[in-house]
Amino acid sequence: MQRLKIQIIIAFSFMALTSCTVFGDVNVKEAPFKVTSSDGVFETRQYKGLVLVSTKMPNGMDSATGPFRKLFDYISGENNKTKKIAMTAPVFLNQVKQTTKTMSFILPEEFSLSTAPQPLDPEIKVTELIDFSVAVIKFSGFLNQNSISSNESLLQNWIEKNGLKVNGNAKAAGYNPPFTLPFMRRNEILLPIEMPG
Repeated sequence: MQRLKIQIIIAFSFMALTSCTVFGDVNVKEAPFKVTSSDGVFETRQYKGLVLVSTKMPNGMDSATGPFRKLFDYISGENNKTKKIAMTAPVFLNQVKQTTKTMSFILPEEFSLSTAPQPLDPEIKVTELIDFSVAVIKFSGFLNQNSISSNESLLQNWIEKNGLKVNGNAKAAGYNPPFTLPFMRRNEILLPIEMPG
């Protein structure tokens, strides 16, 4: 019962923060990127730089509520500067061997690794990705371990077919809160790749 209350509080906090609806409209900034090629639901893109705040998910997708709360508290001011930070999209679920290991929020692009407020919670880490090139598959529906794993496999097949090389672990990207209608949800799997040339 207590866990359900926490989930409801987080869901409504997210809704208030992002001004979203069940139809998937989200009024937050997205991490900027450049599309370098497109093929239906697949594309390659490059992120110039991303500053991430991350925390572990000890029980994978079954433990999403606790990590989300930790990261939400960080951007709500539980950091060494007591600074409130705008929510951005997407939220990353970082995969290792098709199992979710950590959750990450992306800080707004005005932050760098040196200017990002430091977490008060020792379980939260701040990291940076520079010149992050990825192959992506886009899909709707529920974002769970089954949909993540199946779409990661589809993306790996597309990468192999197109002669690209993976050079890191996958990230699942969720753009909508959990009460968004499934067919209106925007989800992605991103696999780091070596860009040709």
